[in-house]
Amino acid sequence: MSFICRRRLKTIVKWVVIIVAIWFCIGLFVFKDELDDYLDPEDDYFLDNAFSMTIRNGTESDELYQDEAYIINDAKTPSNMLTHLPLEWKNKEDAAQKVLLPPSELEETPGEMGKPVELPTNMSDAMKKAVEDGWTKNAFNQYASDLISVNRKLPDPRSAWCKDTARYLTDLPKTDVIICFHNEAWSTLLRTVHSVLARSPEHLIGKVILVDDYSDMPHLKIQLKEYFSLYPKVQLVRVAKREGLVRARLFGMEYADSPVVTFLDSHCECTEGWLEPLLDRIARNRNTVASPTIDMIDPKTFQYNYDGANDVLGVFDWNLEFYWIPIPLRELKRRNHFAEPIQTPTIAGGLFAIDLEFFRSVGTYDPGFNIWGGDNLELSFKTWMCGGILEIIPCSHVGHIFRDDSPYEWPSSRAMMVESNLARLAEVWLDDYAKYYYERSGGNKSLATDVSDRKKLREKLGCKSFKWYLDNVYPELLVPNEAVARGEIKNLAKNGTYCLSAPGTKLQIITVLHCHGHGDYQYWLLEKSGQLRRDDKCLTYDGKELIFKSCTSPKENQLWKYIEKSKFLYHVTYKTCLAKSADDGLVLMEKCDESLERHQWALSNYNSSKL
Repeated sequence: MSFICRRRLKTIVKWVVIIVAIWFCIGLFVFKDELDDYLDPEDDYFLDNAFSMTIRNGTESDELYQDEAYIINDAKTPSNMLTHLPLEWKNKEDAAQKVLLPPSELEETPGEMGKPVELPTNMSDAMKKAVEDGWTKNAFNQYASDLISVNRKLPDPRSAWCKDTARYLTDLPKTDVIICFHNEAWSTLLRTVHSVLARSPEHLIGKVILVDDYSDMPHLKIQLKEYFSLYPKVQLVRVAKREGLVRARLFGMEYADSPVVTFLDSHCECTEGWLEPLLDRIARNRNTVASPTIDMIDPKTFQYNYDGANDVLGVFDWNLEFYWIPIPLRELKRRNHFAEPIQTPTIAGGLFAIDLEFFRSVGTYDPGFNIWGGDNLELSFKTWMCGGILEIIPCSHVGHIFRDDSPYEWPSSRAMMVESNLARLAEVWLDDYAKYYYERSGGNKSLATDVSDRKKLREKLGCKSFKWYLDNVYPELLVPNEAVARGEIKNLAKNGTYCLSAPGTKLQIITVLHCHGHGDYQYWLLEKSGQLRRDDKCLTYDGKELIFKSCTSPKENQLWKYIEKSKFLYHVTYKTCLAKSADDGLVLMEKCDESLERHQWALSNYNSSKL
C-alpha cells in the first residue's frame, strides 16, 4: 500500500514539474514576443534612439558616458527608461545600464512638435564643453539636437487647401532622394532620413541615396553602415576623395533609377505631405523644377519655424549672391490662391525635385564647379532659359538648419573656389551682363577656366538670352547701366583717395576707406528713385542715425539727390548733406557747406540724362 502511495506521489510531483515547466515556457515565449515587439527593427525607439543615441559623432558609448553630455529619448520612451544629460550615475547598476539622471529643467521629450530646446542655465563645466564642441564641429547646437528624438513629431504647416488630396494626380512618379553629407552630426543626419521615410508614401520613394563626401568622423563609418543596413530603401555610397556638393550629387545620381530625383541637405526635416505636391508639379510638366517651401530650424534651439515662409521667392544681386524677397505684385496677381505654386527667378538650391531625364538633358550640374557656391544659380538660369519652369511649392514644407558659417575644412581657399564657380557661371550664362558681375565683385574672369563645352551645350539646347531672363523672369533687378551712377563714390577731401564703404552686408556702419578700385563693398548704384543702394541694402538716414538698411525700409529715409554743381549728396527729406568726418573715417550728416571738401563727392559713371 505504501508502495502504491509513493508511486502516486511521484506521479503527482512529476506532473506538477511538467505543468510548471510548461507555464515557464509559455511565460518565456510571451516575454520574448513582447520584447521583440519593443525592440523590433522597424520600431522607432529601438533603431531611432537606442542605437542611434549610443553613438555620437565618432565617440563610442562607453567613452561617451564617462565625460560627455548625452541622451536617449523618444516620445515613445517609458518614463522609467530614462533620459537626459551628463549628471552623476546613481549607482553601479545605473552605470551598467547607461541610465542617466534627467535634470529637472528639461521637458521629458525635448523638441516635440518643433518646440525649442532650452538648455539649463546652470550647466556643469562638462556640459558647457560639450555644447561648445557641438557648435565648433557643426556650426549649430549639436547638443540640443542630440536631445531630440530622430523621429520627433512636427506641426503640419499646410493649409486646408493643400490638404485636399483631390488637387494632386493619383498616378505620381516615384522619386529617389539623394542626401549628400560631409562630417554631419549623427542626430541631424538620422532625423533627415527618418523624416523622409516616415512622412512619404512608401510607393513614391524608390530609395534614399546617402552620399558620404569623404567624411572622416568614425560615427559615419561602420556605425552608419550597420544602422541603415536594416532599412532596405536606404543605400549608402561613398566617394573616394572630397568632391564637394556638386560632384557628390552627380555621383549619387549614378545610383538613381527612379524617374524623379529629389535633393535634400543632410540637416533637414520633412513635414507631413511634403512630397506629393512636388511630384504633382513634375507629373504635370516634366520640365518643372519644384522646390519645397523651406522653413527655418533654429540652429540654437532647433525650434521649427514656418511662419512667413510662403511669402517670399528667391533672387540674386550682381555679386551673384542669393537672397529672399517678398513676392512681387506681378506674381501675386498671376496666382489665384496664396497656396498655389510660386514662379521664382532662383531657388536656394539645397532642396528640390527634378525630372531625371530633364536634368540630364540640360547638362545636370557644371562638373567644373568646386565644392560649393553658384550651383543654385546655374540650375536656376538654365532651367528658365532652356525651356523649364522654376517653382516654390507652398503646399510642401521642409525644415532646414540655416548656419551662419561652414564648419568644414576646405581643400583650398574657400573664397577662391566660390569666385571660380561664379566666374564660370557668368561666362556661360550672363552674356554681356557678365561685366556687371565683375564690376560689382571685382572677380577675376580668368578663374572661369575652360567653359567651351558648357557654352556649346547651351547653344545646342537653343537656350534663350540672359536679357530674356531679366525681362520675363526677374524684371525687378536693377541693371547697373540703367542707374544714374554706378561704381565708386569718392570723397574729394584727401585728394579723393577715400571712397564710401559698407564693409559687409551684415554691418550697418558706413565709413570711408582707401579706394581700391575692385568694386565689392565700394560699389554703389544711385537709382532714379533716389535710393543709393548696394545690392539689397540702401543708405538710410532717419534724421538721427545714418545706417545701412534693407531697401524696403521707409522710402522717405532713403531719398538722395546728387547735386552735380556743388557735388553734394543731399538727403531730400532732411535737407542735409553726406559728409566725411573731419577726424576719422566715419561718415556723418551735416548742414551742407560748399567750402568743405569733405562734403563733396564724385560719383563714378554719373549720367544725369537717366534721371
